[in-house]
Amino acid sequence: MKVYAVGVGPGSPKYVTEIVKEIIQNCDVVIGYKYTLKTIEDLIAGKEVYEITMNDQEASYQKILPELGERTLVIPFTGDVNFSESEVVDRLIEIFGEVEIVPGISSIQVAASRAKVPLDKSKVITMHVTTPIEDKKLELQKALIDGFSVVLVPRPWPKQPDKHFMPSEIAIYLRKHNFETDKMKVHVFEAITTENETCFEGTVKDLEGKEFSDLSVMVFNQVNLDSYMNYRWQWEN
Repeated sequence: MKVYAVGVGPGSPKYVTEIVKEIIQNCDVVIGYKYTLKTIEDLIAGKEVYEITMNDQEASYQKILPELGERTLVIPFTGDVNFSESEVVDRLIEIFGEVEIVPGISSIQVAASRAKVPLDKSKVITMHVTTPIEDKKLELQKALIDGFSVVLVPRPWPKQPDKHFMPSEIAIYLRKHNFETDKMKVHVFEAITTENETCFEGTVKDLEGKEFSDLSVMVFNQVNLDSYMNYRWQWEN
């Protein structure tokens, strides 16, 4: 038995890396979410494929375990399997034991590129977890106060409004904590890299009352250009 957890990129098949393509093409069984499977549909034709949801994923993993034998299983994840997926990956390790993790291109990377915000000068925060996010909210505040740009994955939870923390809720939260949201620049990307990609660009205040899909990434832009020419004294002396 060989089990892989792989990242297949934000949504466009063009963002699936060559190594992940090779692993998928050589595997026997694939199990994943509908949106994720759609990204790799051309690679999984003719394979044993199981589509899962949040509600039935545990039962599906338990069912396939005794049936796997010496075959190879791939569990694909949208984006990068190392980002915002640890709750699932940890469970896969508990069930299957040895799981090889292969990274992919994250929507975080693409959103930062679209907004021209360098990741090494930003804070990356995901609210897309089932655990409480109060500490993450404070982390967001601190990052913005300290002058960092922030690349953030919000949390869609429409059935439980107290847990729903999407761009509108985030804008209201920041305003209520005394941020001047009418002066804060922000991008919101939806379905990034796909034919349905959209981009909102404006201020955080503008987000109040606006609805976005669960395929959203936010970028708070606090970048000041700082090119190597600001440090030319290091080589000109």
